[in-house]
Amino acid sequence: MAEDKNNGFNILSGDSTGGDGSYGVGMINLDNISPVIVDPQEERAYIDMEALHARSKIEKKVRFKPDKEPLVEPNLYWIVWVATQVGNEGPYIYGLGACELQVSTEEGRRIKPGYKSMPEHVNNMDKSLKGKVIAEHMDEKSKGILVKFLEEEHKELWENSRDEVKDALTK
Repeated sequence: MAEDKNNGFNILSGDSTGGDGSYGVGMINLDNISPVIVDPQEERAYIDMEALHARSKIEKKVRFKPDKEPLVEPNLYWIVWVATQVGNEGPYIYGLGACELQVSTEEGRRIKPGYKSMPEHVNNMDKSLKGKVIAEHMDEKSKGILVKFLEEEHKELWENSRDEVKDALTK
């Protein structure tokens, strides 16, 4: 995991406006959200903070289309927006929203075609921040990879998480 710039979850606090109600009021606060990339082909999960700006390792050199049809044998990935909070027991997963992403495996192309639904990413990120859990459309293998990553690399965060989060990923 040495190649990842930041393999820890964002758990910050603070009011960016200083409480004065001026510039920045009404903006979404992304302090407590981290994008976890689940790669079923490589059977691994990792945090890539560049995904907040659609510049994750898997999104680079990909031209995204709103439909899956023209893709040639695509690789499936999941970007899981994980919102965290700190409670009496310590940090915990408050909400999460999984979003599908596919990248064509075509050889010989500098920029590969891919599929991702930007509205889905924005909505699931927002719902995650609001404590919703959206993972029912993930395949079981990908859920298992995500759970293993959380249990092994972020044990306290996983153990303190709400039952709704654990149930969505394990049942």
